[in-house]
Amino acid sequence: MTSLDRLSPAALDAHRVHGLPDQVRPPAPLDRSAPPGIVHLGIGAFHRAHQAVVTERAGAAHNDSRWGIVGVTQRSASVRDQLAPQGGLYGVLELSQEPDGTPRTALDLIGSVRDVLFPGEDTAKVMEAIAATPTRIVSLTVTEKGYRRHPQGGPDFADPALGHDLDLLARELGGKRDALATPSRSAIGTLLRGLAHRWATSGAPLTVVVCDNLLDNGPQVAQLVHRIVDSSPAKSAEAFGSWLRESVAFPASMVDRIVPATTDAHRATAEHLLGLRDAGLVVAEPFLQWVIEDRFAGPRPAWEDGGATLTDNVTPYEHTKLRVLNGTHSFLAYAGALRGHALIADAVADPELNALARELIDSDAIPSLEKVDEIDVEGYRESVLERFANGAIGHTTVQIAMDGSQKLPIRFLGTAADRLAAGAVPHAIARAVAAWMLYVYTTTQDSLEVGGTRVELDDPLATPLADAARGPLDSLADRLLAMDAIFPAHLAEDPRWRDAVRAGLREVSSWSEAPAMGALR
Repeated sequence: MTSLDRLSPAALDAHRVHGLPDQVRPPAPLDRSAPPGIVHLGIGAFHRAHQAVVTERAGAAHNDSRWGIVGVTQRSASVRDQLAPQGGLYGVLELSQEPDGTPRTALDLIGSVRDVLFPGEDTAKVMEAIAATPTRIVSLTVTEKGYRRHPQGGPDFADPALGHDLDLLARELGGKRDALATPSRSAIGTLLRGLAHRWATSGAPLTVVVCDNLLDNGPQVAQLVHRIVDSSPAKSAEAFGSWLRESVAFPASMVDRIVPATTDAHRATAEHLLGLRDAGLVVAEPFLQWVIEDRFAGPRPAWEDGGATLTDNVTPYEHTKLRVLNGTHSFLAYAGALRGHALIADAVADPELNALARELIDSDAIPSLEKVDEIDVEGYRESVLERFANGAIGHTTVQIAMDGSQKLPIRFLGTAADRLAAGAVPHAIARAVAAWMLYVYTTTQDSLEVGGTRVELDDPLATPLADAARGPLDSLADRLLAMDAIFPAHLAEDPRWRDAVRAGLREVSSWSEAPAMGALR
C-alpha cells in the first residue's frame, strides 16, 4: 500500500515547491471557482483523456475559465469517488515508445473537471446543471448502445430503460417536478429530461455535442430526441419540441484517441513521476484528434486552439476514421484474439494479420471513401498501423472486441454495402465479419482462451447471439446473417456477400488457434 499523499490542488501546490519533472505538465492556471459551462454525460476514461484535455488546453490558450466541466457518471459512483477527494484534478499518462522499443512516458495534469455527479444519488443536481444558464454545452460519451436506438433506426420504444425514462419525461413535461429526483435508466433519457428542465426554467440556447462513434452522430441524436418528444403524450410536448428545434444545436463530431484500461503498473509509473497518488489516472497514446462541425447555438470553448479541428463538414473525416481505423481495430481484435494475441500490438505485429489489415484498408475501406484534399488516406493508414503497434499502451484485443453487434454496422457493413453497390465484392470486410462470427462462436461455446484467461462474449445481444451460434459450424454464417438486428436484409440476402462471408469463415478457421474448428477446414 502506497504512503504517498493523494493528488489534489492543495497537495499539488505543496509538491510544486520542490519542482516537477520535465515529463509532468501542470494544469492550466484557471479560475476553478467560475461557474462551469459544460455538462458531460459519461465521464469515463475516454472523455477524461480526450475532450477534457482539449477543453483544458483551449482555456489555457485564452485564460478563459468559463468552460469547466460537470461530469455525470453512468452506472456507478466510482469516477465521482475517484475525483471528488482530488478536487476534480487527475492525470493523463501518455505512453509511447522509441523505435527500438524503449518506453516513453509523460504526465499531463488536467483541471477542467469541476464536479462529478452520480445520477443514482444526484439526479436533481444533474437536471439543474443542464438547466443552468452558464451551461452552454452538453456533451456525451456513452458508447453506441447508450442511445437506445432500434436496429432499423429511430428510438427503440420497446426498450424498458427508455420506456421508464419517457414516463418520467411525460410526468415532468406535465409539471410533476417530484419526478426530477428519480434516476434515469438511459443516457438519452437523462439528456431529454435535462433539456426539458432547461426549457421549463431558463430556456437558454444550448449545444449538444455527441462524441460517440455514430455516423453523422449529432444529427442522428437530434432525430432521436425529436422523434421521442413528438411521441410524448404530454400536452406541453409540442411547445418543448419547438424550443428544441429553435434553440438546441446538435453538431456532428469525430473523436480519436486510443485509451486503454488503467492498470496498477500505470499508476505506479505516474506515482514515480509525480510523487503523489492519483486515483483518477487515465492512460492514452500521444495522438489525439477531434473534428467538430462548427454549428453552435451559442458560445463555445476555443477548442481549435486546444487541438481540435472546426469544419463545415465532418463526414469525410468521420468515414475515414470509422472505416480505416475503427474497422481495422475491430478486425485485429477478433482475429488477434482467435490467434491467441492478448494485445492489439501483438496482433498487428503478426505478419499474416498485418497483411490482412492492410488488405482491408486498401481493398475495401479506402475505395469506399470520398476523396477529400485535406485527408491523406495513405498516410492515415500508416499512422493507424503505427499507433496500433505502440505496445506501451497495452490495448487488449478483448477490450476492443466487446459490443460487436453495435459496432459492426458502423465499422464494417456500411463499407460492404458501398463496395457491393460499386460492383466490387468486399472480400476483406467479409473476412473481418467472419472473424467476428468465429469469435462469437468460440466465446459463447466457452472455448476461447486469450493469455490463459477464458473469454466470454461481452455484447448487449449476447443471449440471442449465443442462441444463433449454437449449431453446425458449416452453417454458422447463415445463422448469424439472419439476425436482422445486425444485418440489414439488402446486405444479408445478397448472394455475393453471403458467399464472401462463408469463404471468409473457412479462411479464418484455417489459421485460428481456437479449438474445434476442424469442421470448417
